[in-house]
Amino acid sequence: MTTHLSAGHAPPTAPAGPPPRVRLAAEGLRLAYDDRVVVDGLDLALTDGSFTAIVGPNGCGKSTLLRALGRLLRPAAGQVVLDGRSIARTPTREVARVLGLLPQTPVAPSGLTVADLVARGRHPHQSWLRQWSSDDEAVVTEALAWTDMADLGDRPVDELSGGQRQRAWISMALAQETDLILLDEPTTYLDLSHQIDVLELVARLHAERGRTVVVVLHDLNLAARYAQRLVAMRDGALVASGTPHEVLTEELLADVFDLEARVVPDPVAGTPMVVPVRRLPR
Repeated sequence: MTTHLSAGHAPPTAPAGPPPRVRLAAEGLRLAYDDRVVVDGLDLALTDGSFTAIVGPNGCGKSTLLRALGRLLRPAAGQVVLDGRSIARTPTREVARVLGLLPQTPVAPSGLTVADLVARGRHPHQSWLRQWSSDDEAVVTEALAWTDMADLGDRPVDELSGGQRQRAWISMALAQETDLILLDEPTTYLDLSHQIDVLELVARLHAERGRTVVVVLHDLNLAARYAQRLVAMRDGALVASGTPHEVLTEELLADVFDLEARVVPDPVAGTPMVVPVRRLPR
């Protein structure tokens, strides 16, 4: 049945559903290396099922923030909250069952095969009472197949190309069966085709597997194309947060990146595309 609306009348408003659940949050976060403060007073909420890209100039604190969100860096003040609990007070094994973090340049032990690396994703699910099982084997096999790495399972990780290596690490995160995945610049050192390959895989993890994804990216156009939400940082502070259309404005590019640029629609995705003009003096 088709409903016709008279001109000048808005359609009936659907009842508002419950707000999305916050999975991971920074509350008043202060992060420092010795006496050098990198992030100060930062608040950020990451909701269930979201895909967020953290962007900003070099040295603004993006990777430092991600390390704190993944419990690799203890805050000097404030806290990180995972599913309503302080992550610092949550047992390590519990965190590892929920949250997976891929650092910027992960290193596998020399000679470790792809299949063995992916199998390490099952460690948080092991215990003295629960050893390796056929269920674990099935999860690893599925992770390798899902990332198109099944034919490379016997290859040493250090013999892979950069793009293959990133897919191997994503396979491990998939085998870990966490529903929160943090990735620190997963496209670093990759050519453009492999950058697209990795981000398409991450986008599938989000869309088809329902993973909540947080990724640090340098390429603003790729961030806008793949992420639902952008978080822009400068000098250790959160400057803007919202959809790519809300965040990637010419004014923000000048304020955050010291960049004069034009923002036009991406002809493929319709998302904002940044066309640089010149660097602005600070």
